[in-house]
Amino acid sequence: MIDKSQLARLGLFDAKVPRYTSYPTAPHFSNDVGADLFGDWIARIKPGTAISLYVHVPFCRRLCWFCACRTQGTQTDSPVVAYVDVLKAELDLLAARLPEGVVLSRLHWGGGTPTLLNADLMRDLARYILDIVPLGPDAEFSVEIDPNEIDEARLDVLAEAGMNRASIGVQDFDDEIQKTIGRIQSYDTTRDAVDMIRARGITSLNADILFGLPHQTKARMTESVQKLLSLSPDRVALYGYAHVPWMAKRQQLIPSEALPTPEQRLDLFDTARRLFMWDNYAEIGIDHFATQEDGLTKALKAGQLKRNFQGYTDDQAEVLIGVGASSISRFPQGYAQNNPATSAHAKAIRDGQFSTSRGHLFKGQDVLRARLIEALMCDFRIDSAEILRGYDVSSAELNKMYAEVNARFDGLLRVTDDGLFIPPEARALTRIVARSFDAYDLSKAGHSSAI
Repeated sequence: MIDKSQLARLGLFDAKVPRYTSYPTAPHFSNDVGADLFGDWIARIKPGTAISLYVHVPFCRRLCWFCACRTQGTQTDSPVVAYVDVLKAELDLLAARLPEGVVLSRLHWGGGTPTLLNADLMRDLARYILDIVPLGPDAEFSVEIDPNEIDEARLDVLAEAGMNRASIGVQDFDDEIQKTIGRIQSYDTTRDAVDMIRARGITSLNADILFGLPHQTKARMTESVQKLLSLSPDRVALYGYAHVPWMAKRQQLIPSEALPTPEQRLDLFDTARRLFMWDNYAEIGIDHFATQEDGLTKALKAGQLKRNFQGYTDDQAEVLIGVGASSISRFPQGYAQNNPATSAHAKAIRDGQFSTSRGHLFKGQDVLRARLIEALMCDFRIDSAEILRGYDVSSAELNKMYAEVNARFDGLLRVTDDGLFIPPEARALTRIVARSFDAYDLSKAGHSSAI
């Protein structure tokens, strides 16, 4: 890696940039996309193809202070039961427009806390989904599991329904850090949940861990990563904590003076990264790690790694449909997002229409620039031959883009006849390099720290 003074000069420690799980990013969505257009996009899916389905459950028993996701707390099941009824009605709307023979390549339940559903609700929802869109060959059914909110009965239901990948949030195992971020989850609780998952033959395990949390040090980061490694996850997402209290009011409970500096955040990331690499995990993009046998590693080696709203994926489906409040769908034509307010979403569905409230219709160079950014985020390089073959751009225009971007980074990038490359020592700058290919105004978006 290049030294910190050069990274500072290039803006790493000051920049606020998107994570680029979409392009354009969600702050640039508008009301140009509504329920009618969303329904038309669904109807235009090719019959017999495989799609992805994301199911959003926006409820939690407790609201963790660090979390910036759109969630709401509940201590009773009544709002959850009502919400599942809305999901089923939304799925009926989807079924009425889906072409024949469509199957799922990926089914993901996220939140919030989808494991907050009791066993009967889980069984009912899983059956309803799969009756409408069955799992295709080699499909993956993954669920975000809160170790504090799971038991044998619910895991039995998920395993019977076909769940073959589980995802657990760890964040950090240190007691003081957990208290400071409002997320109490012991190592023993996490280990017991993992044991229950694997006892049901579910061998694929994802885990999320955060760097940049209050009171985090390299020693504490090392201890948490080593504890996580003892659970042998197949994939790890090493996310940087995004402190955005102006967007997520609950983060105001976290003392900003206890947060590490940007320079310290880089040290924390590198500490964790080295531990995963020493344990023979493959480095996937900017913040994921996977075992050598995992699908992400195979996709990376095959040049098929993708990026979506859940991070890195080996899913090759062109269509991702999100159901539930605030869910975002992706089509070849653009993005569509459901109303983020649970009540407004439910009202639209009960009135017999999708709750699509905003989105983005691809235009101009959107598709080209989306691929340029995805290539950098996944592979740290842009293959000129691929771009010229698949997109409406000339060699001269592409080379001009490369030259302009490289000039912004003091010639640190590598530009050859084959394309543009971010060398290993400069990969901390990847999101900033990707931003250079972003044609939209980022000044109003309020993105998170580049590191």
